[in-house]
Amino acid sequence: MKTSLIRLLLFIFSIALMSCSNEPEKTVRPNILFIAVDDLRAELGTYGKDYVISPNIDALASEGSLFMNHYVQVPTCGASRHSLLTGYRPWKPIHLSNNAIEKELSDKPIDSLPETFIHRFKQEGYHTVGIGKISHSADGFVYDYEATPSKKRELPQSWTELLFNAGKWKTGWNAFFAYANGENRQSLKKQVKPYEAGEVDDEGYPDGLTTNLAIAKLRELKNQNKPFFMGVGFFKPHLPFNAPKKYWDLYNRDSLLISDNPNIPEHINLKSLHESGEFNQYALGDEKASLSKSVSEAYARKLKHAYLASISYIDAQIGKLTQELKATGLDKNTIIVLWGDHGWHLGDQRVWGKHTLFENALKSTLIVKSPYLTHKNKRVNQIVESVDIYPTLLELANIPLEQKLDGDSFLKSMDEKDKEDVAYSYFKQGISLRTKDYRLTKYYSNDNPRIELYDHRQTDKEHINIAAENLDIVEKLLPLLEQGNAGLYSEN
Repeated sequence: MKTSLIRLLLFIFSIALMSCSNEPEKTVRPNILFIAVDDLRAELGTYGKDYVISPNIDALASEGSLFMNHYVQVPTCGASRHSLLTGYRPWKPIHLSNNAIEKELSDKPIDSLPETFIHRFKQEGYHTVGIGKISHSADGFVYDYEATPSKKRELPQSWTELLFNAGKWKTGWNAFFAYANGENRQSLKKQVKPYEAGEVDDEGYPDGLTTNLAIAKLRELKNQNKPFFMGVGFFKPHLPFNAPKKYWDLYNRDSLLISDNPNIPEHINLKSLHESGEFNQYALGDEKASLSKSVSEAYARKLKHAYLASISYIDAQIGKLTQELKATGLDKNTIIVLWGDHGWHLGDQRVWGKHTLFENALKSTLIVKSPYLTHKNKRVNQIVESVDIYPTLLELANIPLEQKLDGDSFLKSMDEKDKEDVAYSYFKQGISLRTKDYRLTKYYSNDNPRIELYDHRQTDKEHINIAAENLDIVEKLLPLLEQGNAGLYSEN
């Protein structure tokens, strides 16, 4: 009896010694679910837009960190995503193009530095899965809108798996411009409307198929003994504003407010704006948009309705993903990032589209939900940029950064309410600097005025350029703006 007791005590003591050894504890690295939403400006209930029906995104924000002042580097899809993925602001003209990723990364030889932050996760043993539009291509492969799909990956080093279900549309780009009947903008030679209320279920448009594919992969990854990075890229609310009719039915169009800033700003050069060319490609639209004349209030309200229906459709897809995370228990160790690749003018400054250096095109959605208590339920007012996401995710996952980036981790921003910062954005031969109080934009051209200054202390409308009467503020901010010009532009 005593011998048995002694043996038991010795066994317990040996276990205790093992637990107190100097060997480092193995750290369980978090999974990452990165959700990219095309053309999603901060038009959500959680941003105070109480007319928008976005309960699932609002719930995600209430459980995580909502970034009130997130700005993209470039207000066009491919270039914005290039900056996001590489952590660098533009420093040569190709970085302002939708072809930036294809030209800069697709043929890049393997070297010691990672291709993207996704590649960096892969280097650290993560299983990386791309579903939908994360880089510029709709399905991750390099080919033109109307070409036969290729097998050339846009990001050759980043993905362990690259998945997409094009459904009845057959190719990624056809799916990107999809209509419910299986046709697309290309097949119909642009003889289409910029909106559609389809009599279909969620799978009647490609984003519903993307959701199902992601859910199936999450169930598979749950049983895998390694962390994962999953990128899920949704198309809507990118044009055309097509969504199942049930999401249109959520809204009373007559009660929707149209832009309260529908006029061209005072004291600017019209080249700061554009003639809504992307929008006007949809040849069967009810009206054409232009700087010379606003569309009618009735049509503006219809388009706002279409954009919001598209947001509610994507909100439902995101809800399905977050529900699946909870059902599988993956939510306990998964960081969720929701990112809009840029904003969009909904008739603001008489523009329908992105492609400007105004607030409407540069400010977009950013939500980070971490399973760690200190990162929950925060409204972060500090200005952050898309290039900050790369170093932030690596820090959250305890992965070392291997090179100097233009972005900085904003983890401290989740705990510091009033830390001053700035954002740089680039387009139209210009650089725009956003501070807490002002937006200063400088165009490196011969068109006057070259400088625009907007006061954000009272309003975000950017409806009057006040540079001429506030030269002291301009002179103070210009050196800071020039710090963001890494050889991209020169004085004419």
